[in-house]
Amino acid sequence: MNLLSGVNPVSRVLALALLTTPLLLSVDVVSAAVVLVATVVLAPLCGVGPLRLLRRAWPLLIAAPLAAVSMALFGNPRGESYLQFGLFHVTDNSLSLAAAILVRVLAIGVPVVVLMVDIDPTELGDGLAQVLRLPARFVVATIAAVRLIGLLRDDLAGLRRARRARGLADRTGPRYLFSLAFGLLVSALRRAGKLSTAMEARGFGATERTWARESRLHPRDGALLVVSALLGVGAIAVAVWTGHFRFLGVG
Repeated sequence: MNLLSGVNPVSRVLALALLTTPLLLSVDVVSAAVVLVATVVLAPLCGVGPLRLLRRAWPLLIAAPLAAVSMALFGNPRGESYLQFGLFHVTDNSLSLAAAILVRVLAIGVPVVVLMVDIDPTELGDGLAQVLRLPARFVVATIAAVRLIGLLRDDLAGLRRARRARGLADRTGPRYLFSLAFGLLVSALRRAGKLSTAMEARGFGATERTWARESRLHPRDGALLVVSALLGVGAIAVAVWTGHFRFLGVG
């Protein structure tokens, strides 16, 4: 079961904005926890099971604790002090901020993983140009760049094989990494030049262009936007109701 099947990619992007933007108003655990729990519970219904969610969200599990630790050590000191050493000062307030930041990073990042999964770049480009009316040249260039990410991985693998054939595979360190990155940059620039020429020759640079596939919004798109907005606003309402709302900037 996948509730996001057939939903316009533009609606997913807008739903993500409606869901996470309210979280930027407050630094508290409650509002972020409401969004995080709701996202994890609804993820299987969106085609993202627990294992798949864990595989895609593991960088967040590293970034969130790091952000929390830095906030605990350098947050605005207030309340009872637990540790003070040089610039490090752990207090009640800094620990509270650390917990809020930990959950907040996950609450903003996990919905990105769920809503952006399995989006076709071409369909996204169609939606950006036809629904949001973004400039066609910008949309086409962006989608072409996204399509080339896979080719960059192939180029990197080819460079490594070439160096292995020349007896350079065992070299490590900054010098080897720099040479590998420079070779990848040269390859990317050459490919970009050829792609640009080919796209101009095929009329991608025309001021007025048509689209092979029509991108439209349907009732399910509206339902997704409404649910996302209600969840985002509802999370803030719960934080206010429980007395945990903490306006951004109030340390």
